[in-house]
Amino acid sequence: MIKICGIDFHDNLDNYMGLKFTNLSHRFGYQSPNWPYFEDVKIERIHYMAKSGVLSQRITTTMHNTTHIDAPAHVVQNTPFIDQVPLPHFFGSGIVVSIPKKKWEPITGDDLEKACGKSVRPGDVVIVNTGWHKIYGDNEDYFARAPGFVPSAGHWFVEKKVKVVGHDTQANDHPLATAIGPQRNGPLLPHLAEEYKEWSGGRDWKDDFPEWEPVHRILFSNGILGIENVGGDLDHVTGKRVTFAFFPWNWDRGDGCIIRLVAITNPDQAYRIEKGEAF
Repeated sequence: MIKICGIDFHDNLDNYMGLKFTNLSHRFGYQSPNWPYFEDVKIERIHYMAKSGVLSQRITTTMHNTTHIDAPAHVVQNTPFIDQVPLPHFFGSGIVVSIPKKKWEPITGDDLEKACGKSVRPGDVVIVNTGWHKIYGDNEDYFARAPGFVPSAGHWFVEKKVKVVGHDTQANDHPLATAIGPQRNGPLLPHLAEEYKEWSGGRDWKDDFPEWEPVHRILFSNGILGIENVGGDLDHVTGKRVTFAFFPWNWDRGDGCIIRLVAITNPDQAYRIEKGEAF
């Protein structure tokens, strides 16, 4: 048990079920790190103890803040909204794989095959740990200079028939294949053009990233959802097969949803999901 504000609760790692719960989500709240063109999170106390004897808050936010899952309809027209995706796609077995990457490095299909090709199973949730969750914050490096998936990675996920993809970076694509770079609605950060040319040895970012969010499109068109900004205690379960839970709101026509991504392990195998028998 653990005591919080004088009340006893079962602990994440020590509870009556014998399960271990590992948080893989960044915290959401006031001044949460935000994508460069989104409005800031606003949280207002509508009622509070001294005023009303109760606490009620009003939140204004996009759903693409902190750890969240994209619905296919976020990028691809005429595909499912978040409330239309069946519930099994927010729960299941999978792996957390380590693929360390540096500034602007691509995550390729070959990277994935080398790291976990023999371990991944059809229907898996696959979470990639690049190490960038450690610099998550309101900074340009995390949002603009992170590594990211390139199309060969998207095709690899499709070929392996995975269910959901997650990662500890800011988008399901390389950042320069989003509006941060020379893509639709961008560039949000035009000063990066010269920096990229110097970093790449003289290449133009328009030549290296000719498509807008191609990995989003590959995944979503094939019914694979994407979890962005994975964090929390990600390192604790890296290299392991676990069970994941990350249910979104039942939001009518939702383009995505902030989630509490949790990895669950069952060391002694004593806990079982109920059969649904009458009581």
